[in-house]
Amino acid sequence: MRYLPLTEADRRTMLAAIGSETVDALFCDVPSAARLPGPVPGLPNHADELTVERAFQAWAARNLSPANAPCFLGAGAYRHHIPASVDHLIQRGEFLTAYTPYQPEVAQGTLQYLFEFQTQVALATGMEVANASLYDGATATAEAVLMAARITRRSRIVLSGGLHPHAREVTATNARFMNLDLVQLPPDWDGGETASDAVNSATACVVVQNPDVFGRVRDLAPLAATCHAAGALLVVVVNEVVSLGMLRPPGDMGADIVAAEGQSLGNATGFGGPTVGLFATREKFVRQMPGRLVGETVDADGRRGFVLTLSTREQHIRREKATSNICTNSGLCALAFTIHLTLLGEAGFARLAKLNHVAAVSLADRLAAIPAVTVMDGPFFNEFTVHLPKPAVAVVEALAGRGILAGVPAARLFPEADHAAEADARLLVAATETNSEDDMDRFATALEEELR
Repeated sequence: MRYLPLTEADRRTMLAAIGSETVDALFCDVPSAARLPGPVPGLPNHADELTVERAFQAWAARNLSPANAPCFLGAGAYRHHIPASVDHLIQRGEFLTAYTPYQPEVAQGTLQYLFEFQTQVALATGMEVANASLYDGATATAEAVLMAARITRRSRIVLSGGLHPHAREVTATNARFMNLDLVQLPPDWDGGETASDAVNSATACVVVQNPDVFGRVRDLAPLAATCHAAGALLVVVVNEVVSLGMLRPPGDMGADIVAAEGQSLGNATGFGGPTVGLFATREKFVRQMPGRLVGETVDADGRRGFVLTLSTREQHIRREKATSNICTNSGLCALAFTIHLTLLGEAGFARLAKLNHVAAVSLADRLAAIPAVTVMDGPFFNEFTVHLPKPAVAVVEALAGRGILAGVPAARLFPEADHAAEADARLLVAATETNSEDDMDRFATALEEELR
């Protein structure tokens, strides 16, 4: 067998050599609650390759692909059109096989595109300096919190109720082992949160998302002023990077650190990944920024060149001097982001953002016309929340049966029992440039019929 080369006799010999009676005994340090009691239900123990292929094809056929149905999914991952040239270019051997440049100045091509990437991120976010990317938006958020704690030498972290639960959970995991005091505000269902009330002299930072997880857009300048008056930093999270083509950038509203998810540009949703984390800050904080920073210089002959100016990862320097143990920068995804944004240009980026907003407004108008459906108040970009007269999970499942991916039920993001009353009837709906008028008509008609 190609994938199962060991016989039972081989296994017995190996176990005897290490002094273990069974393979299961090797996992004794893994808590029993984290282990399955037996094989995964529904999966055969083993089969020939053709049988396995057929089984997986049959399972895949049960999925409703966004490529084959009107798709209004969002909640942190957005479907956008990616030009064919993006995938064509990133699959060139020079890019596809490139790895971390441990002799960075030799890899001038890699350094140049990372320099361009940093420039794009800094301009889009309105910040002074950006790093050469991180894993994804959630881990970038956690890194921003750790960075704020180092800068302020404080341990109290305030997380807005509009922050995506995934970013909240990743941040909580990191905070747990760094002895940080996490103040998690309740979900901001109706937009009435005043995060400034939670700021005091012990606060290291306030983390707020814009647009928030429910789709609301806010002016964060007043909150920034409150944070700075108390000696705290404002961390702004952006999950839909296309919004920066239209909305006031976080830097212009007083953000000290911006953590963003760059998936929307150049990177398909891909069943959840891979994605790319964006990270930008003020120049005065650059030495506390995680990851790597590529700079521009000239060589001995006066020719333009690029260098790895700052590497604060433990992979490069002594662990006690490192600001982060982030050990990759999602380089290929960062390149896809850069190529896509370069193809758009500044005017194209703004136009793409406008197309998204127009599509969302058009969809919101259609849904608001349905009896018993309430569209959230306040400004939004390309995503908004609607309140339904019945559980959103059931509605989404019914519409999926009719070939429509209607959105993300809030109950899937907030499954806790104490949120059930608020979450059950709420549905997060996103519209992008990929949604046609016919798509929106189908969605509105099907939703009205299901609610009768």
